[in-house]
Amino acid sequence: MTTRKAQRFDPEAFLASVGVGRSKEKFQRGRIIFRQGDGADAVFYVQKGKVQITVASEQGKEGVIAILEAGEFFGEGCLAGQPLHMATASAMAESAIVRIEKDAMIRVLREQPTFSQLFMAFLLSRNVQIEADLVDQLFNSSEKRLARLLLLLAHFGKDGRMELVIPKINQEILAARVGTTRSRINYFMNKFRKLGFIEYNGTLKVHSSLLNVIVHD
Repeated sequence: MTTRKAQRFDPEAFLASVGVGRSKEKFQRGRIIFRQGDGADAVFYVQKGKVQITVASEQGKEGVIAILEAGEFFGEGCLAGQPLHMATASAMAESAIVRIEKDAMIRVLREQPTFSQLFMAFLLSRNVQIEADLVDQLFNSSEKRLARLLLLLAHFGKDGRMELVIPKINQEILAARVGTTRSRINYFMNKFRKLGFIEYNGTLKVHSSLLNVIVHD
């Protein structure tokens, strides 16, 4: 009987609905989901929209460490015993966020293999992304880091399109994510536009030719 229930379990339906230990809330652009230092007692899932994760130093310097989209989890540190959030999460666009209390998350991970597999796949993908980001930060110039970030935000290579559109994102966020100044971002964006790598007319469009910046020595 338990096996048959596990086979019928639908992770997407679980994440799309509310129930014991989980709720869903809409967040407008700029609204804080949780702050650095808040109690960590739940895992969050981006059902719709875009979320940025930022960290601030004691001196007030802030950096963007991740930009998350629909289908991604955050706040999972509570599952490893993290008592407080190490970063701040805020909506970059109108977003629908599912909140799963820690106990409910642990329970579904233990009882539902299909959900455990989905969550494990996410964690492995996140780990690969973190390693790639670290290598990028250590060895690539800010120009190459910006080019890589734009291609990632545009989902380059995920669906085979040659021209990809990015939702609105300002240069301050790009600067924080790349680890440089806004003026440098502005310089590189103008350079990319003159070379035909990007287009900007209210909407930012990225061409596959932007890869030339990354592969060129």
